[in-house]
This record gives sequence, C-alpha cells and structure tokens, in this order.
Amino acid sequence: MRTADTWPIAANMLSFGPTAADGTPNLDAPAASWRGQLQQVADLGFTDVDPTDAWLSIGEMSDPRFEELLVVLKEVGLSVPSVSTTRRSVVDADRGEDYLRFGHAIIDRAPALGAEVVNFGLMQALTPAQERALWFWLAEGHHDDLEDTQTRDLAIRRIRELADHASEVGVEISLEMYEDTYIGTPDLAVRFVQDVDRENVGLNPDLGNLVRLHRPIEDIPTMFEKVLPYTNFWHIKNYTRDEDLATGAYSTHPMPLVQGVVNYRAVIRRALELGFDGVFVCEHYGSDSLGVAAINRDYIRGVLRSAGR
Repeated sequence: MRTADTWPIAANMLSFGPTAADGTPNLDAPAASWRGQLQQVADLGFTDVDPTDAWLSIGEMSDPRFEELLVVLKEVGLSVPSVSTTRRSVVDADRGEDYLRFGHAIIDRAPALGAEVVNFGLMQALTPAQERALWFWLAEGHHDDLEDTQTRDLAIRRIRELADHASEVGVEISLEMYEDTYIGTPDLAVRFVQDVDRENVGLNPDLGNLVRLHRPIEDIPTMFEKVLPYTNFWHIKNYTRDEDLATGAYSTHPMPLVQGVVNYRAVIRRALELGFDGVFVCEHYGSDSLGVAAINRDYIRGVLRSAGR
C-alpha cells in the first residue's frame, strides 16, 4: 500500500511552456534544454514529474529523441508516474485523428517511462480572446455541442479505443474534467465514463477548472462527492472564489492548496475512504508555479500522513 512518503506526487511541466529559452519548440530543443528545466523540478525535492504534451509532446517524438528523454530523466533522478495531454481533444474538428494517433503513441511509450496512467481531456485550443486575457478562463472558450450525440458517440468510441490499447500494456486512462466539454460537469463526467465502460478508465476530478470560472457553479463538496468514486488520477489545484450576489460579480485567483476555497484536507481524506490510490499532479498558474507546486506536494503528504497513510 502506498504511504505518505512513497505516494507519487508529481510536478506538472506546464509552467515551462512549450519552448526553450531561445524560443525553440521543446520538441526540437537539445536535450540539455530539457535537462535544465527538469533539474529545476528535482532541485525543489520532487522525485516525480508529469511531462505534459503542453511542454514536450511525447506522442510526436522520434525514437532517438525519446531515448534522449529517458536518459535525461534518469540523470536528474525523476520518475514519470503519469503523462498528461492538454488541449488535444480526440474529437477536435480539425485534428482529432492526429490527436488520437498521438494518444496511441503515448500509450505505447508509457511503460518505458514507468507511467501507470495517461490523462486525456476534451478541451480544445485557446481562442484568440483567451490568449489575450490575463487568465484564459475569463474569456469564452470552445464548447462541445451537448446536443451533438454523433460527436459525443465518436468521443466515446475513441476513448474506448485508447483504453483497450492501454489495457494491453497495463496502463490506465483518466479523463480530465473541463468546463463546456462532454465531461464538463460532475453529472456529465460520470455519465461519460459510465458510457465508455472500461475498467481501466476513470476520472481526473480537476474541479479547480470549474471553481475558477466567473459563473455560477454547483456546491463544491457535492461535486466532489459525485466524481470521487470514479477517480483514478488527480490534477490538483486551488483558487479563491468570491461571489457578490448584489452585483453578480465574481472574483477568483490561483492559490496554494491550503489557502483556496476547496478544503482539500477533507476532500483528500474522503477520496482515500473511497479507495483512491492514484497519482497526484500539482498544478498552479501565475507567480512561481513550480514553487507553489512544491508547497502543495508537502501539504498533500501531510494530509496523507494525518489520514494514517
């Protein structure tokens, strides 16, 4: 059984972005550039990292470059318990088939990385308005058409295809909750994972994606209670949230886990009661995202320890 000290709690590489310091895409950058970024993660005491494709697209790497990555990870002493995909929906109208193919490539490489789970979402590329916004979630983004049953059915078939492939290599699939997608609310997410109907598919209850929105949301503990029974992986982050009923104004801001509106001490303990034993990936936006991730890692270990793990 995993303990507080051995539980995989990974840093997400989102904070480094998709390019090296000179602007070269990470996919084309020299291994020394990857090493410099990953070393910063290791220097903060992380032993685990999630090399999201928003940083480095493992599904698009050549075999020699993938071998270079494995060498760098070993040199800096980082394990890879999970790989996350970001804004690469398998039903993207323009590139869905490409993203499906990349997903299969990631699954094929997951065992060599040591990854036990690959995370997929149905969110799509940022709109121009989102790219201009201070926080991208404050502008309108892509909406899956909830009335378009054909596209939803296609999403289910493609996730099943990925899941069946993952099962062959001993890997789990997790589906990331994100607003305005087919898994954009707890009820929609539960229904979707039930319709996929694969034992190695669960939910990533990244409810920070919903808490930060400047719109009405469902009661937070109620949302978690719906999705935690299906949770097998967790992008974990927190925000402040203020609602002014008199004016209809909202205010949200990224915060360390211990300081935001979600009581993660209670939520993590509840997840453990329901049998959760998956990977945590610490995310944060703004400020020193990686430094905050390290604070969050230590907080999670403390909560696990207090729960007897």
